[in-house]
Amino acid sequence: MKVIKNKTICTGSRTIENGYIRYRERISEADDMRNYVPREDDEIIETGGKYVIPGFIDVHSHGGYGFDSMDASPDEIDRMVRQMTAREGITSYFCTTMTQTYDNIEKAMQNIREAAEKNPVIQGIHLEGPFISVNYKGAQDPSYIKTPDEKTLAYWNDLSGNRIRVVTYAPEEATEEFENWCLSNRIILSAGHSNATFDELTASRACHVTHLYNAQRGLNHREPGVTGYGLLTEGVNAELICDGIHIRPQMISLAYKVKGSDGIELVTDSMRAKGMPEGKSELGGQTVYVKDGTARLEDGTIAGSVLTYIRAFQNVMKFTGASLEDAVKMSSGNQAKEFGLTQKGAVKAGRDADFVILDEAYQLQCTISMGEIAEA
Repeated sequence: MKVIKNKTICTGSRTIENGYIRYRERISEADDMRNYVPREDDEIIETGGKYVIPGFIDVHSHGGYGFDSMDASPDEIDRMVRQMTAREGITSYFCTTMTQTYDNIEKAMQNIREAAEKNPVIQGIHLEGPFISVNYKGAQDPSYIKTPDEKTLAYWNDLSGNRIRVVTYAPEEATEEFENWCLSNRIILSAGHSNATFDELTASRACHVTHLYNAQRGLNHREPGVTGYGLLTEGVNAELICDGIHIRPQMISLAYKVKGSDGIELVTDSMRAKGMPEGKSELGGQTVYVKDGTARLEDGTIAGSVLTYIRAFQNVMKFTGASLEDAVKMSSGNQAKEFGLTQKGAVKAGRDADFVILDEAYQLQCTISMGEIAEA
């Protein structure tokens, strides 16, 4: 068995100040060093670093390192995700699509399915569009926006091998049949790119909000909108892009104070330009320009991010004063709970050996995914 010793382990439910982890592909023990009993077959893994935390779970990311889930081949998607694991600490990942032609979405479903069959880090698909509102299209191409349709979604889900786990949609455009089909097929309904009112949302089945504050009807003193629904509704999980660009740090702090760590999920919403030199790039068939860490369409609209997950993790503590334990909830525990990833989201016996090792400044030292040190 492999053993990592003498680390501060934030398991997801408690902190072990000086602990060890014994593991192969799954964790067999995670306990205090006082309870460590050496075995003949122990292989001590020297990793450096001080902290061990659960591997990050990104449920909203389009791409990075020159690739995008919408047009990458299965091998390219695999390479992209491997870099995210090694360089950012992501050990569970939802490939995220865009509002595009049906043909392009169908190809993406098939390519993601093939990539996921050989890379277990790919745990699902986030379908962001085309079932959204033209009023809050953001960086999505309005010419491809469609009315929510459960038959089309069922076909795409079948092509993906039933891997669609969350769909971003405009609840004000959806029927009860669409929402019921999603729920009966274990697909989380996420309000996003939506012009829905608070009353329309409370009548809907949405239990998740896509990139809170961004590309949605905002908070107003007479109309709470999508943002108010995400902030105020118990049981609704809200995504936050913690790059300090999509959302001003003070507004991230506000969300944290209102919802607490139990209702927030950190996402990157990253696009292919992440990890690449600044300059010209592409998102959903549209030209994107990356300058000073910000990706924008030609008209100035923010177009995804170049945010790494480790930076999002560091930023949420910096912007809000959240503890390491609360940051762990927002980066893995909440996602694992919401999406039923029962083997993920905690450093505990019986869970997959997915964890991240950080130094005293919370800089990434290495990622262990399914018991192996990740390499790009």
